[in-house]
Amino acid sequence: MKFKYYLLAAMFVATLHSCVVLSPKKYKSLVAERDSLSNRTTSLEAQLSSLQADTMHLHRQLAELQGTYTTLSSNYNKLNDNYSNSSSKVSQLSSDLQKREKRLREVEDALKKRDAATNALRDKLQQALLGFQQSGLTVDIRNGKVYVSLADKLLFPSGSIIIDEHGKLALQQLAEVLNKEQDINIAVEGHTDNKKVKNLGQIKDNWDLSVLRATSVSRYLTEVQKIDPHRLTATGKSEYQPIDPGTAPDALAKNRRIEIVLSPKLDELYNLIKQ
Repeated sequence: MKFKYYLLAAMFVATLHSCVVLSPKKYKSLVAERDSLSNRTTSLEAQLSSLQADTMHLHRQLAELQGTYTTLSSNYNKLNDNYSNSSSKVSQLSSDLQKREKRLREVEDALKKRDAATNALRDKLQQALLGFQQSGLTVDIRNGKVYVSLADKLLFPSGSIIIDEHGKLALQQLAEVLNKEQDINIAVEGHTDNKKVKNLGQIKDNWDLSVLRATSVSRYLTEVQKIDPHRLTATGKSEYQPIDPGTAPDALAKNRRIEIVLSPKLDELYNLIKQ
């Protein structure tokens, strides 16, 4: 029995020995396969390294793109906010512009009404005072107001502040128109030439003369012709607003005058301007 076991063991060892010993062909084949596997491993490692590098590059690109996206998103939000604010401002400005245009039209309409009233008043006064225009009376429009200019010789004797009868007649004709036109403010201005006042008693200088003549006309219009005194003011301009700067007698005569300045009441226009 032991022999049989020894024989089997010997046969097993022989078999193993026959498996380990390779033929040259088989050995070369295994070596070639090993080299091929080594090359494939090297290639795979290179591919892995390349893929890792590409992955890192893509990560960097992704991070850059995310940063760019964040910046663009922030800029977009800012632009959107600016657009919203600008849109709101544009709407407000448009609304303000419409209001201003409306007010402008209202002011223009009020000015047209003023001009129409002023022209109508001038025409009425020219017709009423037609007979005095050869005696040094003129009616014209300046700066939206009607100016009735009366030469001093039409109203006063030389150096006097007492209105003569011819002057009273002219003022009477003027008052008839003004009493019918209640929406007219009246300013009476006294003007002199630049010759110094001499020997006129209580009248000390051209200031006194211009003021006292304006006051005299104002009293006649209010006390005699019953014009409402609340509508009227009297001022003296002395020699400082000449019509003609010349020194000839005709120039000096033009400067000695009473100017009655008539202006339509502009409450509507003033209210529009204050808004």
